[in-house]
Amino acid sequence: MIHLAGPYLLAALLAGLGAYGVLARRNAVLVLIGVELILNAATLLLVSVASAGADRWAAGNVLTLFVITIAAAEVVVALAVVLAVYRLRGDVDLADSLPGDAGTGMPPKGTVDDRATSEVIR
Repeated sequence: MIHLAGPYLLAALLAGLGAYGVLARRNAVLVLIGVELILNAATLLLVSVASAGADRWAAGNVLTLFVITIAAAEVVVALAVVLAVYRLRGDVDLADSLPGDAGTGMPPKGTVDDRATSEVIR
């Protein structure tokens, strides 16, 4: 039987770094890396509990396979979306909203606001 303090500490560190990556980053690829870190923390917890002998039916190992499968599918779909957005916009910055900046009243990036131009001309 192993002592679970080490794997728990490592899983907490991975989850914390992943949460920081998801919440603080503006690049879509770095956000995906943060999500992967969170999923790896969950996988580490499942494997460490299963290896400690507390899992009678090996549910930790089965759930780990599900997490790995879901993570692989998530990466494929998310990278396809990121590539499509990059082809459309030329960058993958999440701070830039979709064209029109809905709710802010700001014109889309790269366009001229006609009201401001007409006020300057007067």
